[in-house]
Amino acid sequence: MEPPDFEALNFSLETEAVAYPLCKEWKEGAEGSVFHLANIFLVLGFMGGSGFYGLLYFFTFLTLGFFCSSIWAWSDACTTDTFLWTFALFGVCVGQVVHVSYRLKNVTFDKEFQELYNCMFKNLGVSLSHFRKIVNCCEGDIHTIEKDHCFAIEGKTAIDKLSVLLSGRMRVAVNGEFLHYIHPFQFLDSPEWDSLRPSEEGVFQVTLRADNRCRYVAWRRKKLYLLFAKHRYIARIFALVVRNDIAEKLYSLNDKAMDSHGHRYDLRLPSYCHMPGPELEKTDAFLQVPVQSGKTA
Repeated sequence: MEPPDFEALNFSLETEAVAYPLCKEWKEGAEGSVFHLANIFLVLGFMGGSGFYGLLYFFTFLTLGFFCSSIWAWSDACTTDTFLWTFALFGVCVGQVVHVSYRLKNVTFDKEFQELYNCMFKNLGVSLSHFRKIVNCCEGDIHTIEKDHCFAIEGKTAIDKLSVLLSGRMRVAVNGEFLHYIHPFQFLDSPEWDSLRPSEEGVFQVTLRADNRCRYVAWRRKKLYLLFAKHRYIARIFALVVRNDIAEKLYSLNDKAMDSHGHRYDLRLPSYCHMPGPELEKTDAFLQVPVQSGKTA
């Protein structure tokens, strides 16, 4: 009996080494100008920023880069797969450019709303999409007040909205006495807004009269609080800009508040610097620290 042929019974297959083409020699000349132009476009595209305009910049240059790469791949008969990939990427980038352009068109605003965004919200990093929600809350309406007409009357007008002056100038007075002016891109009723809780109601304690033709935007309290409940980020932004506006109004009052001697009051801290002489001496007596005299041996 012949011994079994173990080599024949071995079912393991020897893997053949895959032969990859190797570069036998480098090309002496450089690639064409279209190849280099494609890479320049790609480099410029990857330097794009954020936001809608950054995305539009990014995909526009990528579209140009992949288009030039497709032309370069088509001119080389040995790179059909390269052409298919670069052309597919070119098509994807074209779709992204169209999509971003459509979204950007939906977040464009009228001139006055664009100025409002640039002056009050852009520096805080508020995106155009969030600002669109803010504009939609007021339904994009802009109101007009003619000269010498009142926006609010002391003790009569209810506090039911939050408003920002877009153009013109408002005069603020209490009991017929002038307090300060309100200029464009300042809130008309920020102190009244901040003084009430969402469930509370109140009336203006000052009178606001237009010095000239004024235009303003207003948000209703209920609609604005609903927006705050849905978007906490917008609520924090409004809290910041409203309280900053109140601080500016207080400082403007501080510059004009003087006593009978011409001394300027400081509204930030309670001060006893301008008290009458006898009261000031009493205050100094309370502020003195008794010193215990040392005993001599």
